[in-house]
Amino acid sequence: MAYWLIKSEPFVYSWDQLESDGRTGWDGVRNYSARLHLRAMRLGDLAFFYHSNEGKEIVGIAKIVREAYPDPTTEEDWSAVDVAPLQRLTRPVTHAEIKQEPGLAGMALMRLSRLSVQPVTEAEWKRILALAETPAID
Repeated sequence: MAYWLIKSEPFVYSWDQLESDGRTGWDGVRNYSARLHLRAMRLGDLAFFYHSNEGKEIVGIAKIVREAYPDPTTEEDWSAVDVAPLQRLTRPVTHAEIKQEPGLAGMALMRLSRLSVQPVTEAEWKRILALAETPAID
């Protein structure tokens, strides 16, 4: 299993909306690196759901429920995946907290702040869950 982080501005699509919908296509991504990450996602992979711009915090864990397919919002060569909400974090983890955590300084979120789909290492995943006071999911 691999770990990821997906970003959305909450006024565009929030964690609450994902919980309400139960599943959504993660489409509209127009960055080549993010597209490669979408195409690398596998069924069952887990992703932190990060509210960007407003809030700037990881709020939940989503599960990849459909692997990459052609993005239906364009005729160009972009990809989408489907995600479903798995668990709301016990406590959101803010960008500021992550920035202050020495073990997370190398996290893509800190180095590639504008990338909307990014990998997360297992060590980073576990540290974020600890900060969130959220039990690990197997």
